[in-house]
Amino acid sequence: MLGIELTPEHDLHRLVDLGVRAEETGYDAVYSTCHYNNRDPWAFLSQLATATDSVRLGPGVANPYETHPVTLASKVATLDELSEGRAVFGLGPGDPSTLANLGLADERGLRSVLEAFKTAQKLWAGERVDHDGTFDASEAGLNYEPPQGASIPVHVGGEGPHMCRMAAKHADGLLYNGSHPKDLAWAREQVDDGLTDRPDRRGDFDLIAYAAVSIDEDADAAREAARPPVAFIVGGAAPPVLKRHGIDPDAASEIGERVSAGEFSAAFDRVTPAMVDAFCMAGSPETVRERAGAVAEHADGLVVGSPLGPDLETAVDLAAESVGEFF
Repeated sequence: MLGIELTPEHDLHRLVDLGVRAEETGYDAVYSTCHYNNRDPWAFLSQLATATDSVRLGPGVANPYETHPVTLASKVATLDELSEGRAVFGLGPGDPSTLANLGLADERGLRSVLEAFKTAQKLWAGERVDHDGTFDASEAGLNYEPPQGASIPVHVGGEGPHMCRMAAKHADGLLYNGSHPKDLAWAREQVDDGLTDRPDRRGDFDLIAYAAVSIDEDADAAREAARPPVAFIVGGAAPPVLKRHGIDPDAASEIGERVSAGEFSAAFDRVTPAMVDAFCMAGSPETVRERAGAVAEHADGLVVGSPLGPDLETAVDLAAESVGEFF
């Protein structure tokens, strides 16, 4: 599976054109990031649903705190109906840097993600739901039937060991936020542990590298464009991940604090070359191809994630050419 992430920090008309371009170039799925400080992802996905024919579409990833899980389930069902069965539900614990701005940083957790998508699956199957857990629901139900019912795929976004194992046991895929083979090798171990408890009735499971990619014929320009997403990744990275790559946790914490405060330029300036190497496939097409090949030894699919590159249209094409043979 080869997917691409389109971030609604850009004009939505341009993003729709990029999504159409991605479909024509051979991508299998388009995900839209969900951050309150960007444009609304559901508006973008709805527009893209009517402009495309074959690519799967979904949030990459929504969280169950900003929006009630029952409402999230309805949003995904609506997208599935509009796209004639092409929706995928990307759901995770959310970005800690932006959730902190909303007073929700302490709400993040595995249980809330699991309860949210299990509830969504019941609603998609036509059930009414009572729930008393990380959220409340009483006789909640949908007054319409999604075209694919309960078969809408659930892709859990996460990188902690428990989230990886939970996804392997209960979901259809894991969107693992990683661009480096070290991280994907570790993720594969967690997934394999979770798969030992997966019932056969749940079918196949995919470990998907949700990789920051910055690609251009000008390698230096590509690496410079990688600074913003790497800052967000570093700022939210868990201590074991930072240790795996030899990243100073204090430096990472300072970047996270700058991001949370909206001091983006200061955060981006603190991103080091080592951080770019650890958390982004950045450089020339040859470099990105080499990195993707190494990741493919551990992953079943790859999402070409933000920033894509200094020129978005060129990057859509170059990335497909460079990594498509592996996924």
